[in-house]
Amino acid sequence: MMKLFGGRKDTQNSAPDSVPEASSSLFSRMKQAVARTRESLSTQIESLVALTRTVDEFTLESLESVLLTSDLGVQTTTAILEALRDRARRQAIEGGDELRALLKAQIRAILEAPIANKTNSLPPTGGPNVIFLVGVNGTGKTTSAGKLAAWYRAQERTVLLCAADTFRAAAIEQLEIWAARSGVEMIKTRHGGDPAAVLYDAVSAAKARQIDELIVDTAGRLHTKTGLMDELEKMRRTAAKLIPGAPHEVLLVMDATTGQNGLNQARQFTQSAGVTGIILTKLDGTAKGGIAVAIAQELNLPVLFAGVGEQMTDLLEFSPEAFVDSLLG
Repeated sequence: MMKLFGGRKDTQNSAPDSVPEASSSLFSRMKQAVARTRESLSTQIESLVALTRTVDEFTLESLESVLLTSDLGVQTTTAILEALRDRARRQAIEGGDELRALLKAQIRAILEAPIANKTNSLPPTGGPNVIFLVGVNGTGKTTSAGKLAAWYRAQERTVLLCAADTFRAAAIEQLEIWAARSGVEMIKTRHGGDPAAVLYDAVSAAKARQIDELIVDTAGRLHTKTGLMDELEKMRRTAAKLIPGAPHEVLLVMDATTGQNGLNQARQFTQSAGVTGIILTKLDGTAKGGIAVAIAQELNLPVLFAGVGEQMTDLLEFSPEAFVDSLLG
């Protein structure tokens, strides 16, 4: 999994705004984030299990409709139903409570599989962990870069931000605001400058300052935009020249509210950009949070973080256990 913990003691002086209280558990925050999805999904499942004594084909067909409405997608829903049918053939599923427990286990296994299969790519001693944030405009890349910086700061990691989205002056200005709020420094260039050049400066600075985490905000691009994809590849080469193996993570920022439409776009995007994980933003703004399960099943990529609000601390390290328990109780 991503190198999230450990490393050198934070030497940056200013702390990020409003670190969460210790009493605010991951479970309670995740439960609040998926409230809209839970209201939709749990209500329908409660109605289904209340009438279920022995699970039969009619029950499973009804469950299929419920899962599809939460945006798990056809492929993911089919995989879950096939597993449940296989279990029912081998051993009867006795009642709604057992069905719910089996459903939770299936969804959790889907979410955990890409995390277990993820290969670490660790930076050499003395070099920063280089993280590219990629995706289309409007998904929350720049906001996520700032929140991720604050998250690492809370883990006592030193952080440097790189404003490599040079196509939008507003992106540079926005990242400056987030850098100040999270208490980290930022490397930038002029609007319209060469992204690979500013990345070179940022990597060099991160090495010289013995920074733990270098977070690179890249320009919004589509997989169909050949020029921009070529530029991203140039940035990858630039990073690798300075630090072998960099970038160590390429995180695709996805908007949860776009559901299956965003998934289709991401499926093609990941093939071009070498994505290693997902930041799922705006999870609190949709009743179709099942898209997180579809991402893991169909893209075979781990959801690593979830954006659950607009505040600095509204980026949660994604936990399959907390997500499933929050969703299905």
